[in-house]
Amino acid sequence: MILKYTLFFLFIIGMSFSSLSQNESWFYIRAKDTLFNPEFKKENNKLLYIGDDSKLKAVLDNFTIFEFKKTFRKAKKTNLKKTFFVVSNNDELLSHLLKSASHLFELGELIHEEDKKIFEPNDYGLTSTIGENTGIQVNLDYFDFIGLPEAWYYTTGSKDMIIGMSDASIDTTNLDFKDKTTVIRQSGLAGGHGITTTSLAAGQGNNGYGVLGACYDCSVYATTYGDFRNLDQLLELSHLGVKVINCSWVGSRYYQTAQDVINEMFNNGTVIVASAGNRDWSKAKGTKIYYPASYDHVIAVASVMHRHESVNDNILLSKKRNYYAANIKNYVGRTVGFKDKGTLKKQHIWPVSVTTLNKHVDILAPSVGLFRFAKFTLYGKTEYTAEASSSTSPFVTGTIGLMLSLYPCLPIDEVESILKTTATNIDGIYANKPYAGNYGAGSLNAGRAVKMIYNLYTEGETATIENQKFSRWDFKLTSLSEKVLIQNQEFTESSTLNLTAKNSIVIGENTVLKPNYEGSIILKIDPTLKKECDLVLREGFPNNKYYYPEK
Repeated sequence: MILKYTLFFLFIIGMSFSSLSQNESWFYIRAKDTLFNPEFKKENNKLLYIGDDSKLKAVLDNFTIFEFKKTFRKAKKTNLKKTFFVVSNNDELLSHLLKSASHLFELGELIHEEDKKIFEPNDYGLTSTIGENTGIQVNLDYFDFIGLPEAWYYTTGSKDMIIGMSDASIDTTNLDFKDKTTVIRQSGLAGGHGITTTSLAAGQGNNGYGVLGACYDCSVYATTYGDFRNLDQLLELSHLGVKVINCSWVGSRYYQTAQDVINEMFNNGTVIVASAGNRDWSKAKGTKIYYPASYDHVIAVASVMHRHESVNDNILLSKKRNYYAANIKNYVGRTVGFKDKGTLKKQHIWPVSVTTLNKHVDILAPSVGLFRFAKFTLYGKTEYTAEASSSTSPFVTGTIGLMLSLYPCLPIDEVESILKTTATNIDGIYANKPYAGNYGAGSLNAGRAVKMIYNLYTEGETATIENQKFSRWDFKLTSLSEKVLIQNQEFTESSTLNLTAKNSIVIGENTVLKPNYEGSIILKIDPTLKKECDLVLREGFPNNKYYYPEK
């Protein structure tokens, strides 16, 4: 075991964050009735209440109101049409509403300053808060789940950052793909498969149309799938300068020639992201391996649920009159059953609802309840996916596009480390335990991943590694920040951590650095470290006031 501590320790309590020049009060408030929808008129970017409820008017007239709109965000299933997002000039508005307008409202929650660091485009769907959603009125809460508004605060992508979609047949005249998409090879996949996957990864945002993708200001090179032996279509994209390539397709055979090509692309600075496959656990039991997902230097993505906070929020009744729950946050698979059907206790995830999991899986992303943009563009239908792993990898692909847009010089061999250290640990969910060791580092969090890039490469900031328990994988990170704080974190067994910081590394509470003979911990201070290029922050950062930029 190698333990190399060439560092000095600074034990400083607390962390400092960049503060915002924003004194507005943000909060959520829940109405008692789904029919409640107060009327306002807008004057000089402020809202004036014009309804006929005298008690509500008496409260609102004493405050300045900037936003008062319904949102799906932070709303349980039963409260989807009762939850409002409010921006005013004073925190006291919330307490006054709950006290003096108690006939209308029943619950409220202030939004803390750090949680205000978000940006929402104007086609963000039904969970949007600031401004008007002029896109399709559909539920895009899976973007909330992976923290994209927090990521977009820093960057919305760059036209110079090209995302490769290797399974994409795209209508380049559609406004969400027009003027940003180049078709390198026509895809053989039919039925709109490429439309939906590309939309999730990089569909254009903030254009007042349709829906959007994770890295919505990134460019797209589209090609076909297949050539499992030589991956010629992927190598072509890498040679064209594509930094991340999405593979929402699988093959069942290993080819050394394919691994050699992937190694070449990785050395050329290209990351491959691939869906893990659709074979359910009841048949595969973690032993079924698909490619390219399971090759070295490929980030393999499987499915996780994203919507409801707890099982009790979405209990359903099957055709066979059995109770079950679906789409519960951070549960693998799709549906949750109950071994004790009388009391709805002893939760267990149905193996047949779990798409391919194995030890090659690196991270999880949503796959159920996603808006199918292809159905809308081809047939004018509003539909949501039932279950498929094809839609999981585009979330990760788009996130990597954002990461590299923010800091184009990010070392490619550190991308996976950042994704995993910022993922949501789901080991504590009892129903997930039968699948432990087969679902990677947990659920993707794009917001934390992009923020980590900013913190790692910004002087005066603190980059934090926390809340994970790693017993495998190799982690490599470089930091130019004021310090790196490691807290509530474990690196054990065969895991390795190679961390080089310019200034300081702080080992905080509940940190365990105890690998076995197969692992290692190397912590180094190198004052000579310098940026290879500048952070590319989106226009208006950080004083963007969270409102849509004028078009």
